[in-house]
Amino acid sequence: MIIKKAEFITSAGTGSKLVDYGLPEFAFVGRSNVGKSSLINYLAERNTLAKTSSAPGRTRLINYFNINDKYIFVDLPGYGFAQAGKTEQAAWQQLIGGYLENSPQLKRVFVLADIRHTPSVKDKEMLQYLYHYQLPFTVVVTKADKLSHSQATRQAREIAAALGLGKDDVVVVSASKRVGKEKIWGIIEN
Repeated sequence: MIIKKAEFITSAGTGSKLVDYGLPEFAFVGRSNVGKSSLINYLAERNTLAKTSSAPGRTRLINYFNINDKYIFVDLPGYGFAQAGKTEQAAWQQLIGGYLENSPQLKRVFVLADIRHTPSVKDKEMLQYLYHYQLPFTVVVTKADKLSHSQATRQAREIAAALGLGKDDVVVVSASKRVGKEKIWGIIEN
């Protein structure tokens, strides 16, 4: 995919009406600090499109990005940020659920997990949620640059097994080593 246009459109918070741009939407969800913004930047070929942070819990709103006037990327708040209060975590869950259940243009959810860790209870709950609502999803394991190629391959297999998926159902990515972009774009374009 040649990226000619990639721009931030708007943010939406709790109580905001969902925005329908009439374009297919692809949502990115995962634990706080898993690399959602970095992946969006990598796919869009823009280093500063989605704001990245080394501190977890920075994405607190739903952020919409226009890609080539053809797709909308939706960056959802991270889940599982332990230092956020229970009220704040509940508000994020409501915001994520409200989007996932009600967006008329949602085509696929990319569920991100850190390749260095086994899937958390929250990761498994997210997949159960997506199965329950029959929402198509792809699991993407991020930060593959932190492991050797053989370690990343083995860990991706273990993550797939822990989530009850086949090894080919998990996409390995690394924004810094430029790995996995073509596979994700292939999923989006199909």
